[in-house]
Amino acid sequence: MQRLVRSGNRRKPRHKKRWILKLTLFTGLIGVISVGVLWLYLYQSDLPLSYSEQSSEIYSRNGETIAVFSDAGRNRSTVKLSEISPWLIRATLATEDRQFYNHIGFDIRGMARALFINLKEMEKVQGASTLTQQLARNLYLSHERTWSRKVKEAMYTAQLEMKYSKQEILQMYLNEIYYGHGAYGIEAAAQMYFGKPAKDLDLAESAILAGVPKGPTYYSPYNHMKNAKDRQKIVLSAMVSTGEISQQEADKAYDELLSFQTRQERTTLSIAPYFRDYVRSVIVNELGFDESVLEHGGLRIYTTLDLEAQQAAEAAVKSELGNSADLEAALISIDPRNGQIRALVGGANYTRSQYNHVFATTRQPGSSFKPIMYLSALASQKMTSASQFNSQPTLFHYDDNRKTYSPKNFGSKYLGEIDMRQAIAASDNIYAVNTILKVGADQVIELARKMGITSPLQAVPSLALGTSPISPFEMATAFAVIGNQGKSVKPVAVLKITDEDGKVLYEAPDPKEEQIVEPAAAYVLTQLMESVFETGGTGNRVSADIKRPVAGKTGTTSTDAWLVGFTPELSTAVWVGYDKGKTLGTAESRKAAPIFAKFTEKALEKVPPKIFPIPDSVVSIYIDPDTGKLATADCPDRKLEVFIQGTEPQEFCTDHISEDPTPEPIPVQEKPESKSWWRHLKRWWMNSDKS
Repeated sequence: MQRLVRSGNRRKPRHKKRWILKLTLFTGLIGVISVGVLWLYLYQSDLPLSYSEQSSEIYSRNGETIAVFSDAGRNRSTVKLSEISPWLIRATLATEDRQFYNHIGFDIRGMARALFINLKEMEKVQGASTLTQQLARNLYLSHERTWSRKVKEAMYTAQLEMKYSKQEILQMYLNEIYYGHGAYGIEAAAQMYFGKPAKDLDLAESAILAGVPKGPTYYSPYNHMKNAKDRQKIVLSAMVSTGEISQQEADKAYDELLSFQTRQERTTLSIAPYFRDYVRSVIVNELGFDESVLEHGGLRIYTTLDLEAQQAAEAAVKSELGNSADLEAALISIDPRNGQIRALVGGANYTRSQYNHVFATTRQPGSSFKPIMYLSALASQKMTSASQFNSQPTLFHYDDNRKTYSPKNFGSKYLGEIDMRQAIAASDNIYAVNTILKVGADQVIELARKMGITSPLQAVPSLALGTSPISPFEMATAFAVIGNQGKSVKPVAVLKITDEDGKVLYEAPDPKEEQIVEPAAAYVLTQLMESVFETGGTGNRVSADIKRPVAGKTGTTSTDAWLVGFTPELSTAVWVGYDKGKTLGTAESRKAAPIFAKFTEKALEKVPPKIFPIPDSVVSIYIDPDTGKLATADCPDRKLEVFIQGTEPQEFCTDHISEDPTPEPIPVQEKPESKSWWRHLKRWWMNSDKS
């Protein structure tokens, strides 16, 4: 009996141990299953929209991010990891997360170390957040300190590690983190602090910027230079301890004198800010989108902007205006073939003034308006390129002889009998007024309207000299008609808008062309306008900077300087002046032409030069420049000129006596004095079967 009792007592502890073992195994199994289910749930669940995704983004024609529409004033430019300086990447990892490539989103060892130090000091002196945790906070969470937020942070951190590679997480982090003064992401920060792309940051600059996110206000070199330098030293020391650099390299970087952007130079706004503002107005005012949707709807806006052309435009304006306190400028460039806006600069400095001068309708275009009038004369066949007027001081009578008008040529220079080519090249005012009186101001205005000019135009002789104010946008639109063989295409900036899921909310219709004038008339005028950049032309001083066929017209008033011109690919208007109507000095009045030249050549440097297409109904013949009649072998000075077929001179020059009673036209052949390769090619093409 006693044995049985003892034996039963021995069984109870054994049974209890088995029960505890089973419970432990069961609990462990439940834990593993729970972790697996949680892992599966997190893996299959979509991450919420990030704050940057909720903001609408605007893209260039090639898909580059231009700007973010946000009422928080965020400036963000997304770049690839390969477009970020390796020094900045190393400095960030050494400072923020040395175990980044070894952990799964949480640095357990770092968390334990931080907990020990904080308990020892009885305050929070060290954190242990990984880059992934910081990214989760910045992308998806507010800055409130609650347990629920910490749980969400852990979940989002795990999801980021599951769904993205380490390289992708690092790229997202460097494009998202806040660097102060409205700059989000390293590209915006590099541009704001140093005026250079992130890929060009050196070690010293990288160490400064890598230290800013810990306290964007406290460590900003603009706010507290000493704090910024102290933080830079910590970053450099961290890089030494991780073996990224030597102590000698750290000391040299710390001693480097950094060149920060001045307040006037720096901007915390997006690339192409004037274009961004224009796109906003188009989306809200023309396309009917609500502003709240634009700010928080996560729209993806695809535009026509060519980022390389835009950068060329901004650089050209900056190179000529420099740090001028008040001088303003505008540049608008449109592809005449489809109306797409490729570049837009609305002013000299967006930080100083957000007024977009591209759309200012208070500026007189001066002589740059003349080609519109000459196109009317050619298209109506009331005049030809050989039509002559006497360039001399003239008192014009108009309005049934009740009014008079007495224009002057610049510098009181008068050329005598000249034709249209000479008048355009030298910008002769007397010839221009003779032309508008012959053609009729009303007819000129009617054509201007068809070409895209909507500003009020006064039907007076001075209209020929550009006295009615017109915006640069209208001028580029009108000249695009000339460059597009007489066809008009409405300018467009927004091509497509989608929501965050890619659903198309708006898509621009295919460009609709309207034939405004015959191609031959547009080509003849184009050929005449090329003379502006040749010897004796008002744009000749910048001709060496443009290594391709180009046509254009300068315009100068006491307060405005213009050059409006085009190639087969771009129609560009450049304006320079003061906002308050201050008189331009001689040097200031000459800045529009070099801006145009620098922009055109840089924007098209990857595009092979092309001649302007020659329509079938164009003929070229030799004329006598003195009489405008067909030249004979006896004419000492003859020149090759272009005409709309059927408008060319029919009479031979008789001022030079010939022994042959029946003179014949001189065969058209290449002029030996022709210097430009495209002129040789063009003459050959015209002579092959057009003459």
